[in-house]
Amino acid sequence: MAVRAIVRCSHYQDSMALMRLAEALRALPGVREAAALMGTPANHEMLAVAGLAIPEAKDAAPGDLMIVVSAETDEAATSALDRAAGLLEAKRRVRETAGRAVPRTLESALRQQPDANLVAVSVPGPYAKLVALRALRRGLHVFLFSDNVPLADEIELKQAAARRGLLCMGPDCGTAYLGGVGLGFANEVAPGRIGCVAASGTGLQAVASHLAALGEGISHGIGVGGRDLSAEVGGIMTTAALEALAANPRTEVVVLISKPPAPGVMAELEAAIRTFPKPVVVCCLGAAPRGDGRAPWVRTLEDAAHAAAALARRQPWTARAFTDPAAVRTRLESIRRGRGETRVLGLYTGGTLAWEARLLLEPLLGTVGARLDDRGHRVIDLGGDEFTIGRPHPMLDPEARAARVRQAGRTRDVGVLLVDLVLGRAAHPDPARPLAAAIHDARRAAEADGRALVVAASVVGTERDPQGLARQVTALEAAGAHVLPSNAQAARFAALAVKPDLAPALLGGTG
Repeated sequence: MAVRAIVRCSHYQDSMALMRLAEALRALPGVREAAALMGTPANHEMLAVAGLAIPEAKDAAPGDLMIVVSAETDEAATSALDRAAGLLEAKRRVRETAGRAVPRTLESALRQQPDANLVAVSVPGPYAKLVALRALRRGLHVFLFSDNVPLADEIELKQAAARRGLLCMGPDCGTAYLGGVGLGFANEVAPGRIGCVAASGTGLQAVASHLAALGEGISHGIGVGGRDLSAEVGGIMTTAALEALAANPRTEVVVLISKPPAPGVMAELEAAIRTFPKPVVVCCLGAAPRGDGRAPWVRTLEDAAHAAAALARRQPWTARAFTDPAAVRTRLESIRRGRGETRVLGLYTGGTLAWEARLLLEPLLGTVGARLDDRGHRVIDLGGDEFTIGRPHPMLDPEARAARVRQAGRTRDVGVLLVDLVLGRAAHPDPARPLAAAIHDARRAAEADGRALVVAASVVGTERDPQGLARQVTALEAAGAHVLPSNAQAARFAALAVKPDLAPALLGGTG
C-alpha cells in the first residue's frame, strides 16, 4: 500500500468542494482512501485516526489544502494526485472564463455585489468568528455552515447579531430557506405562508418536503444551529428568528423544530409562544407534548407539517400513526417471518431523522442503542463525526452506508433494516441507486441463509428536486424496500414487522 500527499499553501477550498474532490479520487482505480482537507489541527487529527497522516502533510497550516491518497500502488497514488491537481486546475479555469474575478475577501465580494444582504460562511471552525463578525459589522445576515466553531465564539456572534437586528444562522447550519431561496442542503419547495425555525437541517428539510406534498410552501426557514436552545446560548437566535417571522407579512403559521431545549430556555420559549401573534406548531423531538389548539406541540416532523397546514387552512387535525392503515396491513401480510429473534437496525444519513426514529421505537420495542457495538435494536446516525473522519457526509457519498447495508444482510439477528434517503440540492445526484443495489444484495444474502430481511424506508424530498422523488421511491421499492410516506411511519412499520401484536394499537380496527 502507498500513501502519498500534496499540500497547496494558502489554497482555501470550502468543505463542500473538498468532499466532492475526495469522492472523485476514491472512484479512481487502485485508490483505497482519499482525503481533501484544510490543514487545521482537527483535520490533522482526523488524518491520524484514519491512518493517513504522513510527513509530507504534517506542516500544513489551517489555510493550506492537504490532499492525501492511500492506494494499492505508487503508480495509483501518483495518478490520483495528478487527477486532483487536474480537477483543481479545471475549477480555476472555469472561474477565469466566467469573466469575473473570484473575490478573495468579504470586501471585494461586496464591491462585486453591493446589494447583498447575506454572507454564507464555510471556513474552518476556529476562523469562522472572524469572517462572520466582519459580515455582521457590515450589516449582513450570516449563514454559518462551518462546524467545529467554539461555543464561546457562537455566543459572541449571536449576541453581536442580536444587537444589530441580524440573523446568525448556525454554526453547523446545514439548511435554510430565505425568500424562496434554499441554502446548503435544501429541497426544491415553493414559496408559501409557513415559516420555520429549526435547530436541525434534516428536520427542516423533512418538514418543508411534507408541506410541499400538502400543497403548502415556505415563507422563510431559518436555521439556528443545534446548540441555540442550550443553557449556554439561551435561544438567542431562536428568539430573533421568531421575531423576524412575526414581522413578516407573508408568514401566517410558524413551525419550531428542535430537540428538547434546556429547562430554563424551555420556560422562556413557552412564554414567548404564548404571546406570539401568529399560530405556532412546536416539534421539540423528545419533549413531552403540551400546548393548546392555537399552539399544538407535536411528536413527529410529519405531524408538524400536517398541523401547520391545518392551522393555515383553519381546519381540524388529529395525529395518526399511519395515513393509510389498510395499505400497511397489506404490506405486513406480505412479509415472510424470519426465524429466531429479530432486531431492528437503523442506518441513517440524517441525524434528526435517526433521533426521531429512536424516540418512536423505544416505547414500542424497548431500549434502542445508538452505537454499532450496542446489543439489541440499534439506530445509527452515519452522519456523525465518528463516521465522517476523512470522508464526505453520507448524503454526498452513499457508498459507505451501502457497505453497511450489505453487512446487515449477513448479520443473523438483523431482521428489519430501517433507512432514510435525503434528496435536494447538494445531495448525491442519485442516492437511491447505490442504496437499492445494497438492499437487493442484503436481502439475497439473508434469503440464502434461510432468513428474511424486511427493509423499511422513507424519502425526504420533492418531485422538483434534481433526483426526482418518485424516481427514487420506485428504485427502492424495486429492490424490495417498503417505502413509507414519512420517517415516523417507516419507524412504526419496522416495529410492526418485529412485533405484529402492536397492530391493534397502531392500526386500529382497519380490516
